[in-house]
Amino acid sequence: MAGIHFTEGAEKYLADLLSKQDSSGVGIRVFITQPGTPYAETCIAYCKPGEEKPEDRLMPLDSFNVWIDSVSEPFLDDAVVDYATDRMGGQLTIKAPNAKVPMVNDDSPLNERINYLLQTEINPGLASHGGEVKLVDVVEGGVAILQFGGGCQGCGMVDVTLKEGIEKTLVARIPELTAVRDVTDHTVTENAYY
Repeated sequence: MAGIHFTEGAEKYLADLLSKQDSSGVGIRVFITQPGTPYAETCIAYCKPGEEKPEDRLMPLDSFNVWIDSVSEPFLDDAVVDYATDRMGGQLTIKAPNAKVPMVNDDSPLNERINYLLQTEINPGLASHGGEVKLVDVVEGGVAILQFGGGCQGCGMVDVTLKEGIEKTLVARIPELTAVRDVTDHTVTENAYY
């Protein structure tokens, strides 16, 4: 089944840590803070019996129980918990490639679909210039109002970026949109890239 996978090394390492706890039956709980956003962080915490939430999903491993936070679960698809040893000892690593990806489809609300494209396709390109763009509103006539920030603010190329890059991408991918506009005041040029 899809979801989170614990390597043998990770399971052994965690079982050893859990065996040192002062109460029996301690498992772990896996959750993501701010799932589906660029700020998502995947976390593992001790979980004593009774500390799990009623909606958590139980994933029993050979040596301990794993409780998976229900809100985080869709974002933990293809996640791998591993324990890698090196000269300094070892390190537990969690790779969750879908933690930051919003769950959207064609039926999702318009603003969620726009934000999804901004986060996954537009902002990674702007980040090389220290810039970002976010959705402010969608107004009558299918016009998305966007706000530039970081190195984009005050940049002389922002109109080109908006029309040639962002507008073309969004209008092509989201049929309800007709255009995009910018609300940012580009007279503030302190951090501008150009």
